[in-house]
Amino acid sequence: MATAYIVDAVRTAGGKRGGKLAGVHPVDLGAAVFDAIAARNDFDTSKIDDVITGCVSQGGQQTMDLGRNAVLASNLPDSIPAVTIDRQCGSSQQAMMFAAQAVMSGTQDIVLASGIESMTRVPMGSVATLFIKEGLGHYKSERLEEKYPGIMFSQFMGAEMIVQKHGFTKDDLDAFALESHRRAKAATEAGKFEREIVPIEIETPEGRELHKVDEGIRFDATLEGIAGVKLLQEGGAITAATSSQICDGASAVLIVSEQALKDHGLTPRARIHHVSVTAGDPVIMLEEPLFATEKALKRAGMTIADIDAYEVNEAFAPVPLAWMKYLGADHARLNQHGGAIALGHPLGASGTKLMATLLGVLDATGGRYGLQTMCEGGGQANVTIVERL
Repeated sequence: MATAYIVDAVRTAGGKRGGKLAGVHPVDLGAAVFDAIAARNDFDTSKIDDVITGCVSQGGQQTMDLGRNAVLASNLPDSIPAVTIDRQCGSSQQAMMFAAQAVMSGTQDIVLASGIESMTRVPMGSVATLFIKEGLGHYKSERLEEKYPGIMFSQFMGAEMIVQKHGFTKDDLDAFALESHRRAKAATEAGKFEREIVPIEIETPEGRELHKVDEGIRFDATLEGIAGVKLLQEGGAITAATSSQICDGASAVLIVSEQALKDHGLTPRARIHHVSVTAGDPVIMLEEPLFATEKALKRAGMTIADIDAYEVNEAFAPVPLAWMKYLGADHARLNQHGGAIALGHPLGASGTKLMATLLGVLDATGGRYGLQTMCEGGGQANVTIVERL
């Protein structure tokens, strides 16, 4: 089987809901990261075989094949095809894995995997809610309702179930959230994100400026402040402060074959070592990364001790906490530059976003192997393992 290589990975700095990226159309967010990939890497972009774009909320400004529209808005040739996919929060990680599989199969040589999500312009759940309000139907069919009567497949409820099942306290969640902000703050101030972030020109009341710092980081975060945020559910443990931040953003990863490296004089940053996806309980749903990672490591002939850095999406604090507990993982190797609690979770853009950050962590620490995984709607989880070169 052929090897798939990662040449580059970029992302926008996260924008808060209604924040600095709110004035940028999602198509243009995607075009910006596509242009950055093209500008940073000297190769004939007409040779890109496909663009695969992840997006969760495919409504309004994010419809009509969002990825293709971003290609058309970018400086890439119009001859490049594109497709938009949805595997919920893992959409662009799946895009990356589809790209890697295309290269590994030998059917394509250069594929751009990406993710785009403006949670300001197309709010989470807005498409399903619109159809329900208009009397156009619910996502649960009669047969699905028969199998799961009265269950709404809530990620929030799944997170609360993980808290109870794994014996965490609100204090555990608060402490984890604080550490996410501290790590994101330290990484920002040390310039750790400079290689991965694509500055986006925006209009502000003071004039034009470049957005290049993740807007959600609380640089003055304290445990007292986090602990004081009200519970999202009476009797529960999760608050907005221990949940991922709503975020606008885009990201992209360039994946190529060995032949493409030679033909275009490209230098790889990493190789794809393993890709897999699994599914489990759709009710507790967010627990699947635990079992997906266990299976992935076994298939790759590795243990958690072999992995130098891991990115586990901080959808809610109990998810990475349970992941660490189950696998015996080292918190020092987890989300070393902070996670979605501080940096934001732009849904379909988070998969390739995490890869950009993971590669930056491996470069900064000199680590060899990196692993990323995330919980996804429907009780699914993707796992990608890379080897830094």
